[in-house]
Amino acid sequence: MKSLVVGIADCQVSRESGTAIVTYALGSCIGLALFDPITSVGGLLHILLPEASLDAAKAAKNPCMFADTGLPVLIDRCSKLGAAKSRMRVWITGGSAVMDTKGIFNIGKRNALAMRKALWKAGLMIHGEDVGGSGSRTVRLDLGSGTFWVRTAGGIEQELRATGCVAARV
Repeated sequence: MKSLVVGIADCQVSRESGTAIVTYALGSCIGLALFDPITSVGGLLHILLPEASLDAAKAAKNPCMFADTGLPVLIDRCSKLGAAKSRMRVWITGGSAVMDTKGIFNIGKRNALAMRKALWKAGLMIHGEDVGGSGSRTVRLDLGSGTFWVRTAGGIEQELRATGCVAARV
């Protein structure tokens, strides 16, 4: 299986059924996956910060760095490959308090809230989520099956199902 790797503040999309889109070590960052089950078009966004207003110059240079500017990029790229927003499944992961266990900065929580707000504005509903906590996650969207996999640090890879249900990979 071919892998497309999504770096920090990056976005990848594909419609190749033998492809998996993966991002590693989501801590306070948010990983957002979109998948259209009819066209098998999917994409994954790895945002670093909640809002472009924090640094307009960086947002102009790399909109994928922020939730509010990265989501429209992901939707647009998926749409250009034939995905329809009305059919998209949405998964959200990350938003941990990896280095902020006392909740001083709340970057993970702020990222998750900003992504939920951006999704709401875009008219997209969350299919499954695994956010919060204090550990990192690696995630993978399998375009052949339309499944979204989550592996927590030191854990096993599990399918993230609707409403946050997980099932061990067999």
